[in-house]
Amino acid sequence: MIGFIIAGLVIGALARLIKPGKQNLGWIATLLLGLAGSVIGGLVANLLGTGDIFELNVLGFIVAVVAAVLLVGTAEALSARNRQNA
Repeated sequence: MIGFIIAGLVIGALARLIKPGKQNLGWIATLLLGLAGSVIGGLVANLLGTGDIFELNVLGFIVAVVAAVLLVGTAEALSARNRQNA
């Protein structure tokens, strides 16, 4: 479980580094988005037969980072829209 949390933090941090621009997300949001990306990456790797959902492998890691980048972009767009409406 601790490994899963650390992997989520690393994946979330990588996603924020890859995504251009400044994101107004705290470390908890980064962790949660990284964890969500990690689960998506594990699911895709599992569906492709390269490993279990909670098993660290290269394909799952790559998909997890890409998914986390998309999630960071979505979270950024949603928070920007909420700030405009407030």
